[in-house]
Amino acid sequence: MTGQAITMAATAGSGQDTAQRLGVLFDAHHQRLYRLARRLSRSADEARDLVQETFLRAAKAPASIPDGASHEEAWLVRVLVNICRDRWRRRAVHERSLPKQVAAQPTAPDPEAAAIARTMIWGALDALAPRRRAILVMYEIEGLAIPAIASLLGVAPVTVRWHLSRGRRELAAVLGGTWSRT
Repeated sequence: MTGQAITMAATAGSGQDTAQRLGVLFDAHHQRLYRLARRLSRSADEARDLVQETFLRAAKAPASIPDGASHEEAWLVRVLVNICRDRWRRRAVHERSLPKQVAAQPTAPDPEAAAIARTMIWGALDALAPRRRAILVMYEIEGLAIPAIASLLGVAPVTVRWHLSRGRRELAAVLGGTWSRT
């Protein structure tokens, strides 16, 4: 979805100023949100859907978006992470409701070592609680600092450190090895 499409959706029920603000928000933040969504999702299509849903929620409630570039970005990241968490929860409920033999069927192995590693990592990340997964992805893959993550998620830095510590231990347990940051 483009910034123009989002502004067109916003103008259907509100003034031109709101539509213009949403267009500016999209242009300023969509690439950063897409990169984060891509790291939190399994496919590029799912990442685009996540970003689209984030901006659609912004278009539905433009008054809830705070002023200021850093506050806007933090709000959009929180919305994106919450959408991801909701999808992970729905997926987990769906997988638990499947018959055991269907859920336990292995996928066809990929001969590429990188693909196998990626599959293992995604599987291990799926085992984590949504907030831990999001924090690990933002810290380890995105390279964000702990205070930045805390600000984006609206939690204390000590909470981010705690989730990082617990998440690393849980990942190590799931992967059967040790987890270290290189």
